[in-house]
Amino acid sequence: MTDQPDLRRGERPSADTNSTVVDLREYKQSKDPLPVTFHRRELDAILWIYGRMVGEGEWRDYAIDHLKDKAVFSVFKRSGEMPLFRIEKNPKLAAKQGAFSVVNTNGMILKRGHEVQQVLKVFDKQLKLVEK
Repeated sequence: MTDQPDLRRGERPSADTNSTVVDLREYKQSKDPLPVTFHRRELDAILWIYGRMVGEGEWRDYAIDHLKDKAVFSVFKRSGEMPLFRIEKNPKLAAKQGAFSVVNTNGMILKRGHEVQQVLKVFDKQLKLVEK
């Protein structure tokens, strides 16, 4: 099905028809830009921390959202609740404060940076000396 009129058998299209060739990939990207996603190395680092925290019994579920302006990895204690933490990638902030940030339930930014490994250090446990 096309927008062109039907041609009878043996009839050729007239020279005055306007034919335009359009690259479908360019057209689709101009109409609907691709969402922001996590790269494989970034997702590996996030899932490594997630696995460690699940093993410790602190986290139980996660969700990944790829939006037009940012990618979000949300961490839950229970799937029916608000996320405990959100690990966000916002490329618009890459030149300023860094594309990656960790946000808690209240919306407070705990750590922000240019590399995801640096930002994820907020989840590292600090050893403390305990005296008896």
